[in-house]
Amino acid sequence: MTDLTRQELVKALPYARRFARALVGDQKTGDQLVAVALKELMESPSGNDLSARQALYGLLVSAFMQRHGKDATVGMPLRQRALLLLTSLEEQSLSSSAQALGITDEEAAAELNKAREGLQGIAQTSVLIIEDEPIIAMDIQDLVERCGHRIAGVAHTEADAVALAAKTKPGLILADINLGGGGDGMQAVGRILRTHEAPVIFVTAYPERLLTGETQEPSFVITKPFEPMTLAVATYQAVTGGVTPV
Repeated sequence: MTDLTRQELVKALPYARRFARALVGDQKTGDQLVAVALKELMESPSGNDLSARQALYGLLVSAFMQRHGKDATVGMPLRQRALLLLTSLEEQSLSSSAQALGITDEEAAAELNKAREGLQGIAQTSVLIIEDEPIIAMDIQDLVERCGHRIAGVAHTEADAVALAAKTKPGLILADINLGGGGDGMQAVGRILRTHEAPVIFVTAYPERLLTGETQEPSFVITKPFEPMTLAVATYQAVTGGVTPV
């Protein structure tokens, strides 16, 4: 992979970090895998046509398998989770995802179908939506309900979010970053998590701005606007805790 330029790697890194943390369920473990993948990528010889993002995606999955074994997962197998995340969260084509994982398009299609069927058995939970735009909040509420979850409440401001969380004790928080004049979504979540533990999915139009490595960052980030499948996959990963070593 030595033919990949530093600029290509720097551009791909935020997306690799997002994929890694969504795959494993937390920032620390995800970033550890990214470090391993980057080291291997820099030391590996060139010889294929993978992009920087594809190469990092594949190496991240391989790094997890090498550390914990291919069966070290709870619920859905690792490759199926990876394909769901690559095709929805990372918006990669089926062919690109297959290349990243070193499998054929046919194998990827079969695994992806199994993965999507597995989403139907997801544990249902209550979801607190934090979104300042009423129309967008309604759309998100519809998507959440179509994923089989209950709505704990919809908050349009930071203060409302904190109050609703204290009252409803949601099983999952889905929060916008920018609440306009109503405060800050990340601050709202930070205040909530002081007294109530729940997985969090952040939504933003600029995910790369959250993945700089300079501050504490969210484990689950999806990009606006998003499709129902993207929300379903992110919700599955958040609720189940991602890929968990046994």
